[in-house]
Amino acid sequence: QVQLVESGGGLVQAGGSLRLSCAASGRTVSGYAMAWFRQAPGKEREFVAAVSWNGGTTRYADSVKGRFTISRDNAKNTVDLQMNSLKPEDTSVYYCNAVQSTSTAMVLFGSWGQGTQVTVSS
Repeated sequence: QVQLVESGGGLVQAGGSLRLSCAASGRTVSGYAMAWFRQAPGKEREFVAAVSWNGGTTRYADSVKGRFTISRDNAKNTVDLQMNSLKPEDTSVYYCNAVQSTSTAMVLFGSWGQGTQVTVSS
């Protein structure tokens, strides 16, 4: 069974940057499209960004387009999310998971990691 561990969150001022990392263990994720999601208190989990198995295709939620960049390193079994120009509305717990493809947010792995908290102050 795959274990997903997210890291890199923290407290940052509006306009700042953070880089999140998702490390997979237990199985290789190199054959899967991978995605980042986020969940704010009292809200549903929402899609943020996805990357194809080889990194050649990416897709972003409109709310983060132009500010966030998703990437992956299949040799390290990791997926990163570079977040620039952060806004208070980006405050959430961020999670990663495998998805069916970059064009769908259909999650493949039944288990989620603990997530990493991102807090953006105004």
